[in-house]
Amino acid sequence: MMDAERRLLANALLDYSNQRFVLISESCIPLFNFSTIYNYLMDSTKTFVESYDLPGAVNRGRYNIRMRPQIRLHQWRKGSQWFQLDRAISIEVVADQKYFPVFKRFCHGSCYTDEHYLPTFVSIRFCRRNSNRTLTWVDWTRGGPHPTRFIRQDVTVDLLKRLRHGSKCEYNGKHTNVCHLFARKFLPNTLDRLLRFGPKLMQFN
Repeated sequence: MMDAERRLLANALLDYSNQRFVLISESCIPLFNFSTIYNYLMDSTKTFVESYDLPGAVNRGRYNIRMRPQIRLHQWRKGSQWFQLDRAISIEVVADQKYFPVFKRFCHGSCYTDEHYLPTFVSIRFCRRNSNRTLTWVDWTRGGPHPTRFIRQDVTVDLLKRLRHGSKCEYNGKHTNVCHLFARKFLPNTLDRLLRFGPKLMQFN
């Protein structure tokens, strides 16, 4: 999967006008209109890759000691695969021949490269330029290996308002309640309600 993501970045980099790169899935929805999302990304002084150190089996337990010396346990990170990268860091990701080969060789089985490679790479190389958060909202409150999947009756104006302004974070050194630009997992049968509520609430034009 990470091979595919790097190929996507490489192709997108061929167009020099592309300065920000966002990975979303087919089950993601935008929470704001295009101009709001565009300005949020372009005006940001940092990139958005979730990266954290977590004790236990799902993070440190996935580290393979054979990754040393290139990657040591204290450098190992986990995070969401849904990233936003600027052009400079994207170039370094595509060009990386130091860390990615280590992941290809030793991150197998219960080690998921898409959850560890970018968080680890960005933490090691670009920690001061990263916000350590994702712009994609996901509900993990129900537990289990997969996030909540939203169906038609889940989609309400109140839900969308909560996703748009229900969090607190930092943006360009200031506190804000606009922390997520996208949300998932919304099933296809939610489309009619999203189209009904979205244009007015999100000011689509």
